[in-house]
Amino acid sequence: MIGLSALIFYLYFFVGMTDIIIILQRADLFYYSQAVAAVLLSMVFYSLTWQHLLNLLSIRTAFQKTFLFTWIGTFVDLLVPAESVSGEISRAYLMSKSSGGNAGKVLASVISHRVLSMAITLSGLILGSTFFILRYEASGIALNFIIIVAMGTFASLVFICYVCLRKEATEKILDWTIRLVTFVSRGRWPLTGVKFKAQKVLGAFHQGIEILGRRPRSLAWSVIFSIAAWFFDLLITFLVFLSLRPAELGFKVSLSAILIVYSISTAVQTVPLGIPGEIGLTEIVMITLYTVLGVPPAISAAATVLIRVLTLWFKLLMGYIAVHWVGIKVLMGSAG
Repeated sequence: MIGLSALIFYLYFFVGMTDIIIILQRADLFYYSQAVAAVLLSMVFYSLTWQHLLNLLSIRTAFQKTFLFTWIGTFVDLLVPAESVSGEISRAYLMSKSSGGNAGKVLASVISHRVLSMAITLSGLILGSTFFILRYEASGIALNFIIIVAMGTFASLVFICYVCLRKEATEKILDWTIRLVTFVSRGRWPLTGVKFKAQKVLGAFHQGIEILGRRPRSLAWSVIFSIAAWFFDLLITFLVFLSLRPAELGFKVSLSAILIVYSISTAVQTVPLGIPGEIGLTEIVMITLYTVLGVPPAISAAATVLIRVLTLWFKLLMGYIAVHWVGIKVLMGSAG
């Protein structure tokens, strides 16, 4: 509610609600319905990426289950204010319980999936920024913000890769975590058994990472699927701008601007700031960036609202349905 209030305040005082409503009323439903299809296709290819990684680690499961757990992971990510962590834990937990596979190897597939997605998003940001700088005059504020986000994403990617490849680093993080919890609880929580289980999972996790590292050619399909997911995710924004009938409104939005804003907004959503779905913050960042990159403020706001309806509220709804579908299946299984 605080995030939504901040967004409404921003739209009312800095953009103008009347102009936004007029533009939204003119939206072409044909292109917008195609954007809905792009959301679904993006999730299909995102799930296929994870499915292929699971197969490489000899964890066999039906694609329907992978697709369902991906939606649930997205739902948890959007709902629980620990973005990029809670969803991955949920996916790993559900898959390890459902498939009976090794929890460490399942975790290795989830983390590898994350690294792959981050690398492709960072590449898109660098590509879009380079093209924009070469073709247009970028303002100092926009350029500095792009550089900061790119460096932050790169640093996060390097850290995750370091932890994945160095078993000693992971063991130290585990040891520090156990010590911190022991200190906070003042020894009231017995963590010896938890530490033993965690070490066992981490051992299998690093074994899974080693298996994937020894088979770089086998990762080709995962890379292709991940690029396809990224492409359809990017296509959502493009189709939304098309639905606003740019020619009639007298504006053009460059592909580089779409790339930059998409990449930065994705990076912002992976920062665990304690705001469910990063509501308010993400929208304000997107509107501001589109405006700085040459899109009129009212059109920037209208496009952002339509994009977030699909990438936040529609995904939240689909994830909610997936959660209940899994619950129904569990109840039916128990009844049987």
